[in-house]
Amino acid sequence: MMIRTLITLALAVPAFWLTMRYNMHMFQLNVYMAGEQRAWIRKNRHLQWILYFAMGLGIVRMLIAYASDWLDIVLDVLIWMTLAVIILVYRLMVEMNSKKPLKFTPRVKRMIVTIIVICLLVTGVFVLLHFTKGRLPHDRMPLSGLFVFLVGSQLWMCMLANFINKPIEKGVNDHYINDAKRILRQNPDLTIIGVTGSYGKTSVKFFLETLLKTRYSTLVTPESYNTPMGIVITIRKMLKPTHEIFVCEMGARYVGEIKEDCDLVHPHHGLITSIGPQHLDTFGSLENIQKTKFELADALPEGGLLFLNGDNEYINDYLEDHDYGEPVFYHASEAGSGYHASDISVSSLGTEFTVTAPGGESERFSMKLVGAHNVINVMGAIAVAHRFGISLEELRIPVRRLRSVPHRMEMKAHGDVTIIDDAFNSNPIGSKAAVETLALFDGMRILITPGMVELGEDEAEYNRKFGTYAADCCDRIFLVGEKHTEPIKQGILEKGFPEKHIEVFDRVEDAISRAYAVKTDQHKYILLENDLPDNY
Repeated sequence: MMIRTLITLALAVPAFWLTMRYNMHMFQLNVYMAGEQRAWIRKNRHLQWILYFAMGLGIVRMLIAYASDWLDIVLDVLIWMTLAVIILVYRLMVEMNSKKPLKFTPRVKRMIVTIIVICLLVTGVFVLLHFTKGRLPHDRMPLSGLFVFLVGSQLWMCMLANFINKPIEKGVNDHYINDAKRILRQNPDLTIIGVTGSYGKTSVKFFLETLLKTRYSTLVTPESYNTPMGIVITIRKMLKPTHEIFVCEMGARYVGEIKEDCDLVHPHHGLITSIGPQHLDTFGSLENIQKTKFELADALPEGGLLFLNGDNEYINDYLEDHDYGEPVFYHASEAGSGYHASDISVSSLGTEFTVTAPGGESERFSMKLVGAHNVINVMGAIAVAHRFGISLEELRIPVRRLRSVPHRMEMKAHGDVTIIDDAFNSNPIGSKAAVETLALFDGMRILITPGMVELGEDEAEYNRKFGTYAADCCDRIFLVGEKHTEPIKQGILEKGFPEKHIEVFDRVEDAISRAYAVKTDQHKYILLENDLPDNY
């Protein structure tokens, strides 16, 4: 009996670690939100059914222990087989889920310690009960059942650990937040510009950095740091007394999260790049998205400048019922008050356009960024820089220097193949603009996409429409994930696109390899449109 228990323990330890690590990874991708984690588990129960089986098997082993020696042996062998399968399956799953690997942050480490302590306490209580009640000799306890149950319970354990650690996490976060606020108070002359939007905010943030640093010492939140703790890290580690402007990207998945960012940094000016259908699963409605993005406008002090994308219908609709004084509008598709782009010329080599400021100042700009959709984002940055005293003429050279933000229509040439990396794009408007940009290139145009997610009840319809746009712009279309991309395929076929030129793959890597293998005398342009995170 003792030998069988030790064999079970030897298998349970690696199975415990692998299942804990995998579910912790998914919990991190679900931004440590228990509700989102539970929804993800329900939606993907087919991926982890073996953990349900492990918990059930463990309960059976503990309840009917020692009914007979042969049944004990059968159950233990079944437990060994289950643990062995778990080890094999979860090793593979951990290796496959590597787009954004688990980061062993201090928070994750604290949760791991808590999980281990919980499991040790449960084991200790289990053993103590058997000793004190004299139910079974110490060498007859059904520990193998407990071990396999604890492995299966990793499906939920990270959420329990997060709940237990909540007071600790709040204390840690409050300490860092207060320290960041202290640093900001020590820099009273720092001008803070908040940037938010359903899409385009990261690109505009980096465009602003390029334009503003021609005259000002400018700090921007790095990469896609747009949460309160990401902002706190930027302030505590990167902000210096010599900085004059801090451009702070603000992201949100729930109502109230932009306000939380604003309460932290107290922006002097704000820019809203866009409002559109994104994260509808968590926001619930477009009205909630509008309200949340305008939390930035609500937080601005008297005299603060509010820059708005005048081409965005949802921004204009919201303004019909809300008064924000006289915002600074910028336009690219139609003339209007504020800054306006005209005579837009787009080719595969770049984009040219003329900017006219509210005072009548006008200048012709050229940039290497491809696609008309880039003009509206650059217009926002130009409007801010111009209001900060930099003339349109001075901005010509920095605009020419603008480069694509990584994974956002980023061009990568590889011999006779050019990759257009738009992996971070996951909204209907941006996806449509991306395939329309692909259509500008002279060569074989190949689209690789898994489609869009987090679009609520209308997700299938948004993906179907995307398929109709793609059919008009591509020569080959490679879909990643058969079930989720079915609406895209439907839209593609509705447009009469040849079905033989549509292929479906399980992994994006396989689709890319196939795209490279397509034989043609033309230059190949491969658009990577969206790349779903590992929790999808």
